[in-house]
Amino acid sequence: MSKRLLSILVLALWGCQGETKTEWRPREYLGTVCEACPAVRIAVPEAGETTPLGRGVNRAIREEVIELLDYDETREASSIPEAIEAFGAGYRQVKQQFPDEAIGWEAIIEGIVTYEDATLVSLRLEMYTFTGGAHGLSTTHYLNFDRMTGEELNNEQLFADWDALEKLAEKTFREAHRIPYGTNINQTGFMFEGNQFHLPENMGFTTEGLELYYNPYEIASYADGPISLIMPMERIAPLLAARLRPKQGA
Repeated sequence: MSKRLLSILVLALWGCQGETKTEWRPREYLGTVCEACPAVRIAVPEAGETTPLGRGVNRAIREEVIELLDYDETREASSIPEAIEAFGAGYRQVKQQFPDEAIGWEAIIEGIVTYEDATLVSLRLEMYTFTGGAHGLSTTHYLNFDRMTGEELNNEQLFADWDALEKLAEKTFREAHRIPYGTNINQTGFMFEGNQFHLPENMGFTTEGLELYYNPYEIASYADGPISLIMPMERIAPLLAARLRPKQGA
């Protein structure tokens, strides 16, 4: 079977399974409003705990939020409300030590489901924190899951041929930014380490395809902002791991 025919078949089957849906519920967490409290708002999707996917997604989101907000060195947060309290404790400690310098802290986390089919679910978390300094920090994190088992998948688990994906991504990246192949990847101002293209730490699926998302500082300056590249599904479908490819007759 030719690669072109395989791509068409995979996409057709992919589309047939796109009707599979999970019942997502919006969940919002707000920090306490007071003079000595940071501003905190967390709005994320939540699934039922009765399925492996629901448990996996809820656990992964909880861990991401805790990692971002747990500034309390005296105890370890185990839930999102506790992480919000820890963020507040961290702010109050700084404010006590430096009363004339401490500026109000802020944390905003918003999550959306960007893609789901019979084998795969992708979520994107937009995260912003300000804890002093010249500016806050905005980052985007993708979370990808095996729909059947609820397992959170790392980037390499998504694909059967990582090297082929990287080569295709570099070709697509160079085309998008008009950097001739074989020339220095950093010639237009990017900052790839060692002048070698590499895939980003964050990638996930959307209805348009695979999004490669470079957060600020990853390959460019903060002033340049994030760098995003969409690779259409028909180009990356043949490279998917076997467990994530739609099955005939499914």
